[in-house]
Amino acid sequence: MLPIFDSIRDINFLSILIRMLIATSCGAIIGIERSIKNRSAGFRTHILVCIGAATASLTGHYLYLVAHLPTDMTRIGAQVITGLGFIGAGTIIVTRKQTVKGLTTAAGLWATGIIGLAVGSGFYEGAIVGTILVLIAECFFANVGQRIRYTPEFRAIISYQSKQSLDHALRFLKDRGMAITALQVSSENDDGVYVYSALVRLRPSSNLNPELIMERVSDISGILAAHVLSAEKKQRG
Repeated sequence: MLPIFDSIRDINFLSILIRMLIATSCGAIIGIERSIKNRSAGFRTHILVCIGAATASLTGHYLYLVAHLPTDMTRIGAQVITGLGFIGAGTIIVTRKQTVKGLTTAAGLWATGIIGLAVGSGFYEGAIVGTILVLIAECFFANVGQRIRYTPEFRAIISYQSKQSLDHALRFLKDRGMAITALQVSSENDDGVYVYSALVRLRPSSNLNPELIMERVSDISGILAAHVLSAEKKQRG
């Protein structure tokens, strides 16, 4: 621990004021970056989350250390962490293309709340280092994330007449390293004969040719047809 903070670790008016100012600064630093990128939770939201978390942490310490009440001073902070999940959920959006946006902002809000708890408890070193690392992750690691290669998901339609045929097709896909992320089955009556269609969303583990894979699936006994609908672009939070 840094000795320069030792004089303001006790609960008194000066330390409360300093903790609130530090919480405001940490929230503002993280929030500025989000506001610049025009995210749903920006400058003021991050400040309020950090101040609120710091106040909750301070309240727990006050009730236990000053008011001498028989309570767990970490309980209020624990409830803050739970509440941050609801706030973060409000920044997450599922687009029409069934992709998710806002995860980084939600995670940043959660981290900001934890930083506020650290400030309120007097753990200044952890709060300052945490703020710096969150800022580095949001500012500099974004470019690194854009350069990471990934195999996009794609959707395909598989038509078949028996469940056993579909099971064979899905087993074939899994054996080729494909993860099935969604599956929706519908049926159609064609002159008294039921024909089933499976809408499958697949995530390859390697750079495979979706069209070629579906051609192989079409050759499986009992499969009437199999073709690719569309590839899906991955949205980064």
